Amino acid sequence: MGLPKDGKIQIGKIKKGNKNLITDVKGVKVGHVTLNDGKIKTGVTAILPHGGNIFKEKVMGAASVINGFGKSMGLLQIEELGSIETPIMMTNTLSVGTVAEGLIKYMLSENGDIGTTTGTVNCVVTECNDGTLNDIRGLHVKEEHVFQAINNAVADFEEGAVGAGTGMVCFDLKGGIGSSSRIVKLDNKEYTIGTLVLANFGSKKYLTINGDKIGERINRSDNESADQGSIIIIIATDMPLSERQLKRIATRSVVGLVRTGSYLGNGSGDICISFTTANTLKHYSDTKIIDLKMIEENSMDYIFKVVAESVEESIISALYHAETTTGINGKTVKSLKEYL
Repeated sequence: MGLPKDGKIQIGKIKKGNKNLITDVKGVKVGHVTLNDGKIKTGVTAILPHGGNIFKEKVMGAASVINGFGKSMGLLQIEELGSIETPIMMTNTLSVGTVAEGLIKYMLSENGDIGTTTGTVNCVVTECNDGTLNDIRGLHVKEEHVFQAINNAVADFEEGAVGAGTGMVCFDLKGGIGSSSRIVKLDNKEYTIGTLVLANFGSKKYLTINGDKIGERINRSDNESADQGSIIIIIATDMPLSERQLKRIATRSVVGLVRTGSYLGNGSGDICISFTTANTLKHYSDTKIIDLKMIEENSMDYIFKVVAESVEESIISALYHAETTTGINGKTVKSLKEYL
């Protein structure tokens, strides 16, 4: 979906992908399980880097902890080895353990060699706290939801208050899942950079859309909420990048975050994971030497700009698509569209 093409909200001028979603990167798919019933406002989202066996054919990846007030798992091995070998899962903070066990069981079901003839598996699970709208203590996410989210993965997925984003709040408005993509031309060949966010951070007063400080107009109270919550940012590309270059673009994702009005508050867990489908690593390699490609370093300037713009739009897209929601204790959080 991405943002509507009516021109009412326009983020940047760089060419967008066909769907303006992370799935414009060929092979990437996204699946949701949405749990939306009364005080239950939560769910699971799965990002699949490619359509094959991700354990057997890992993608090169990196992680950047912008602010570490978070409980994600699997980042340590990404940092050490520069690879991702499972779907990337998103859920609420107190369901990380359940989703991790569900993902482990999924990986075991797909790979009979894990833990027997080869090593174990590094499952990647990310989180934000949806306790403002969700009965988070009820632990409503179950292991089977992991399997369902992975099996639901498609190229044309929903944004807004769906999946892991069902109960999220961003800039004191309804937040959730948002996505965007951009096209880059290098050596006369086009590549795609796609981003997806789980947006659950910010203070309404500081909300900025394409440079317009709209938060100053819609914040009708003298009270100022803290910039806390979290955001998970996923960057995918089919551009050949080394794990070091992936780390660099993950770190630059903060530029897009700040453009929307975040000041990275103490209580906000801001984490980015990036990967490329161009450089894959076989679990069982036939050779001891492998060939990898990367882009020339001076070309990274433009890539940083592209990433910042796509992340910025993904956050605004999450706000745009999320509908007004009433959750636990009758708490109502309005959609951005009510103000637009």
